[in-house]
Amino acid sequence: MSWLVLLLGGVFEIGFTTCLRYTDGFRNVSWTVGFATCALISFLALEHATKVIPLGTAYAVWTGIGALGTVVIGMIWFSEPATVVRGLLILLLVGSIVGLKITSGH
Repeated sequence: MSWLVLLLGGVFEIGFTTCLRYTDGFRNVSWTVGFATCALISFLALEHATKVIPLGTAYAVWTGIGALGTVVIGMIWFSEPATVVRGLLILLLVGSIVGLKITSGH
């Protein structure tokens, strides 16, 4: 269950980084509320997951999910470069997240 909560936290990390792009220095109220809500849920999920999953593993997986999702969102919605090298690095990141899960002992 802690791994699912951590995954959910990573998804909300993607949400808060995406919202951050539109906050306009936190002057855009609706995007700022979205940012704050996603950030709160994401951090609460991370905090909950660290009760069972080792802290370093949970944090690395949480940031990895957020980084992976944010890169993909950037490529799909914000026309950021989708190069072969970026694709390979994304695969390396996914492999690292899976490796941490496998070796965490939980």
